[in-house]
Amino acid sequence: MKPAVFLDRDGVIVELVMNPATGGYEPPCSPNDLVLVPEAIPSLSSLRNAGFDLFLVSNQPDYAKGKATLDQIHAVHAAFDRLLQNGGIRFRHYYYCYHHPQGIVPEYSGPCDCRKPRPGFLLAAARDYGIDLPHSWMIGDRDADVECGKAAGTRTILIRNPRSSRYRGSSEPDFQSANLKEAVREILNTTGTDGPERIP
Repeated sequence: MKPAVFLDRDGVIVELVMNPATGGYEPPCSPNDLVLVPEAIPSLSSLRNAGFDLFLVSNQPDYAKGKATLDQIHAVHAAFDRLLQNGGIRFRHYYYCYHHPQGIVPEYSGPCDCRKPRPGFLLAAARDYGIDLPHSWMIGDRDADVECGKAAGTRTILIRNPRSSRYRGSSEPDFQSANLKEAVREILNTTGTDGPERIP
C-alpha cells in the first residue's frame, strides 16, 4: 500500500481563464489558453520525490453542458500532459468525469459515481493501484474537492484561489493554503517527508 496525492487540475495545477461570455473564470477550453500555475513542476516533483504517487481527479462537464466538444477537452488534456512530461512529471492515472447532473447531452447527463464530491475515482485508485487512502491527500480549490477527499478517507487541503471563491464556503478541510507550492510544503512538513527538491 502506497500513499498518494490526488489533485484537482483547474485552479490548482492550471490557471483558470476568464470567459468573456460568462464573465467568470473557467477551465481553459483551448490548448492556447493552458498555463501552469507558478511552481507547478517543482511542487509536483517534490511530492513524487517524497514517495507519493500522483493522481489527477477532475470534473470536466463542459461537453455535457454543451459548452465544448470532447475533442476540445481532449486537446487541452493532451497539451497538459505534454507540459508535465516536458517537466519530468508523470501521473499514475488521470481521472476525468465528463458528466453533469443537469447536462444536455443525454449519455453524459444525470447522476454518476465519478463526479466530485463523490469519491468514486479515489476508491478506484485505491483498488487498482494499492493506494493507502488514510495516508493520502486530496488537494483542490473547491468544497467538492474537500468533500470528495473526506468521503474517501484522505486528508484534505483547500487552495484559496480567489478565482474560484464562489465554489467555497461550507467545507472543513484539514488545511488551507494559498497555492500549490504552499500546499505541498504543508504535506511534506506534516508527514515528515522530504524529497530532494523540497520547496523551502
